[in-house]
Amino acid sequence: MNRELINAIEDFQPISLQEMDEVKLLNRTDTKFVFTKSELASLLKDSTNDYKVLTINNQRYSTYKTLYFDTPEHEFYLNHQKGKENRFKVRIRKYIESSLCFLEVKNKKKGRTLKKRIAISDFQTDLDKESCAFISQCLNEKKELYPSLWNSFSRITLVNQVLKERLTIDTDLTFEINGKTKNLPNLVIAEVKQERVSRNTPLVSKLKARQIRPTRMSKYCIGCVFLKDDLKYNSFKEKMLTINKLTA
Repeated sequence: MNRELINAIEDFQPISLQEMDEVKLLNRTDTKFVFTKSELASLLKDSTNDYKVLTINNQRYSTYKTLYFDTPEHEFYLNHQKGKENRFKVRIRKYIESSLCFLEVKNKKKGRTLKKRIAISDFQTDLDKESCAFISQCLNEKKELYPSLWNSFSRITLVNQVLKERLTIDTDLTFEINGKTKNLPNLVIAEVKQERVSRNTPLVSKLKARQIRPTRMSKYCIGCVFLKDDLKYNSFKEKMLTINKLTA
């Protein structure tokens, strides 16, 4: 994370991980926005009176590493590509600074996101018995899964001071699989998490004023398109053009 962004989040009031538990929003609506780092600094500076920033050990951003799993036929990716209303995502996510690691299953259904997770000790490229049982329970069926994509990024987390709303801001995205790597250092993916969709909250209003519109975007699917030549990506072509334009 560059110095300009670090300086931009210094003026926010802090919120601890324990305090943020009140805004977990594991059953929620998600609205994503895609823009550039140069736009992010001014957006942050305009939001200090409305939001607090998650602060862990005096650090106001966190480093995440994620390992996504999919079937040999890329079922999870293809269900997203086809726009299925009921789809899943399986991943292991590690919070580098705190060394916390979770196996997570996300279910996107009729516009809402439901996330279930269990704590595990570290990454598993071969899922153990307990992990497989948890995934099968979430999916309501047993599936053969394998590591499909690695992803890492830096995240700033803002919490609305009044409303039940969180905003995650991801930068410095990197994707990797089978020795192939794709870096997107200037891209920002921001995700507004709410109980119900609202376009009138302070930060969403500021995004709208900057003509930054909601964009459906999956980091997993983006990484797959960049690094896996054999996958269909018709429904992602417009998004890829947007990303290439923003990162040119």
